[in-house]
Amino acid sequence: MGIKKVWVAGLFGIATLIMAACSKKQELSQNLVAEADSDRKVVNLFGPMEKSKPNVDNVARTAFDKTVSMAEEELNLTVEYRTYTAEDYQEKTYDDVALDRVRNNMDDLYLLNPDSIQILGEEGRLLDLSDLECTKNLRDVVKAANTVNGKLVAIPQEVVAYGLFVNKDMFDQYHLPLPNTPEEFLECCRVFKENGIETPVGANRWWLETFVFAQAFADLYNGGNTAEEIAALNSGESKYSDYMRPGFEFLKKMIDEGYVDAKAAYTYEAIEGEGPDFLAQKTPIVMAYWGAANADTAYGMPDFEMQVIGFPSSRGQMPVVPITGYSISADAVNLEDAKAVLEVILSDEAMKIYSETNRVIPSTKNVEVDCIAALEPLNEKMKENVYVLASNASMKMEQWGNLCLIVRELLNGATVDECMAELDRIQEEAVKKGAEK
Repeated sequence: MGIKKVWVAGLFGIATLIMAACSKKQELSQNLVAEADSDRKVVNLFGPMEKSKPNVDNVARTAFDKTVSMAEEELNLTVEYRTYTAEDYQEKTYDDVALDRVRNNMDDLYLLNPDSIQILGEEGRLLDLSDLECTKNLRDVVKAANTVNGKLVAIPQEVVAYGLFVNKDMFDQYHLPLPNTPEEFLECCRVFKENGIETPVGANRWWLETFVFAQAFADLYNGGNTAEEIAALNSGESKYSDYMRPGFEFLKKMIDEGYVDAKAAYTYEAIEGEGPDFLAQKTPIVMAYWGAANADTAYGMPDFEMQVIGFPSSRGQMPVVPITGYSISADAVNLEDAKAVLEVILSDEAMKIYSETNRVIPSTKNVEVDCIAALEPLNEKMKENVYVLASNASMKMEQWGNLCLIVRELLNGATVDECMAELDRIQEEAVKKGAEK
């Protein structure tokens, strides 16, 4: 199974990276940043999209642009967007291009996916951001995910939590409590199926791995022995397959029992495939990211009571969190100015504007989340620091992208043993590569 860069499509929930999913040839697009005055400093930012066009409703970009405008005004400089969509990259993915640009020191600031953060952090190409003032009140989940060899190398503006979106009305109709454990979840699916619900769980080809992460890492991230367990995985003393086998067996049972339509899921894009049936109340359960509950183009306007809960695990409902982040090149030409820009856009004032505009979880603990009622179950877990990471730059093996591809093989007919063998192979390669450094 060749490992391709599937991060951005898999992390569809991170609004600022939505457009980076394409690995096809991009059309040239006008960069809307005005020419900088000769005496005005410039910080170059590489990301997936240009600045928002005037009069275009793009909430995600508007929120980010607002914080960038704050930095430009306060620091008397220009943040120039060098974009993935504004270049002809042919078949290169966003990750391929980002890696190349960082390694050749072509920009100052970068918005990076987790696997790129891990690779570049290991290579020592990203600045340690630990001394920035804005890091003092970062949520623990951000520090845990983006620290490489003791260095905090990336910081996001938001924390994206994935959860189960459930039709509470349908659960009530069949007198089903919302599930906490894998066993309870499967029982709910059985009842739905027996009562004529053809496909209890709507799925796509990107996000079924969330079930695996919740079950595999519930104890690792919430059992008080996280550092030791990660060290054992990095050395090869422990196997990811031992952690993840129960989650794959759970998915295999869902497929075999018809709780998931494997053939459809293998071809479905996120939300576009399974979303219509969920909104039409043909299927009671889908998986998605926090922001989808707010977006009218996703699940923001259902005709039923919707709740967003964590995935089933031995420790109960569990949010699954992959994290991207903004990084600074360790050799950035405009390094001090780039640091100053991050200080502004990650300040409490800017984060309040960003989170209120996008209605998301800010990366700082100092800004409260004002979420809709449907998100309260997931929000409570996050406030309690109950979660599992689907990306962790301190782990030598990249997880979200690799696991996504292996789960697709399961959807396509592979056995659990075959999937575990592939996982072992990938881990062995990662351990060997780490030992060679």
